[in-house]
Amino acid sequence: MPYKITGIGEILWDIFPEGKKLGGAPANFTYFVKNLGQEGIIASRIGSDLLGKEILVLLEKLNLSGDFIQIDSNYPTGTVEVKVDAGGKPDYTIKEYTAWDFLELSDKWIELARNTDVICFGTLAQRLPQSRKTIIDFLNLSWKSAVKVFDMNLRRNFYSLEVIMQSLELATILKLNEKELELIRKITGESNKKSDIDFCRKLIDEYGIELVCITKGGRGSLLIDKKNYYEHPGYRVTVADTVGAGDAFTAAIVVKYLDGASLKEMSDMANRLGSWVCSQIGPTPPFNKRIMKLLSLIIE
Repeated sequence: MPYKITGIGEILWDIFPEGKKLGGAPANFTYFVKNLGQEGIIASRIGSDLLGKEILVLLEKLNLSGDFIQIDSNYPTGTVEVKVDAGGKPDYTIKEYTAWDFLELSDKWIELARNTDVICFGTLAQRLPQSRKTIIDFLNLSWKSAVKVFDMNLRRNFYSLEVIMQSLELATILKLNEKELELIRKITGESNKKSDIDFCRKLIDEYGIELVCITKGGRGSLLIDKKNYYEHPGYRVTVADTVGAGDAFTAAIVVKYLDGASLKEMSDMANRLGSWVCSQIGPTPPFNKRIMKLLSLIIE
């Protein structure tokens, strides 16, 4: 039976020079979770505008439910201008005061919180007080056994120390990149005193986190739990752009974690999927049987 996995936060359009693509880390995450055989649910908010209607149409085409997408009559659907450099690295200009900044804890969302197995959240949708409170309340309403995935996803100045620390306190799984790890080291006063493994074990002990996942771009990843760690070298691909690769990585980690996989098994699947997304244009490239076959061959 599939797990019920919810991504809460932003859903938006990533505007590339060649056109727009569905985006927002929680939405991207949910897209990949769904394609990996789970029940993926997006909890977000769009405007009552053309861009919002287009999101609902696309979700239906992608076989993703729009049942937990709220409609806002005062604020527009979110957009992000994305510019990608020659190395595939994106730069984001994120529109402010959009619909997903005003998430509401409706009765429908309360019921969802109490009946979901996994919740994935980040910092961007917590940039304004209303959505932040809604996300924190949603997390606190969930089962004690629910897996809470904090995918840090720091963007520009749309985060605060308070948001990061409170999110760490709620996390079962922490996923971050090397720059975000460096920031957490500075925040906690542990700049270079410990190895990455020792520092992450300190986070695990202090916050009750079960798994820390560090992505290293083209150099793979490092996964750490209370007893073990596993470093994966990554896979070489020709990079189109890296948008959505981290969300794909997180989705694969979560699905394998729920299956009780080893750190090695989680790492391999996550790096394969993340690398493949890097080789495609946009954050939610279409899946096909060849790709799914590749992913199903992770564990011999």
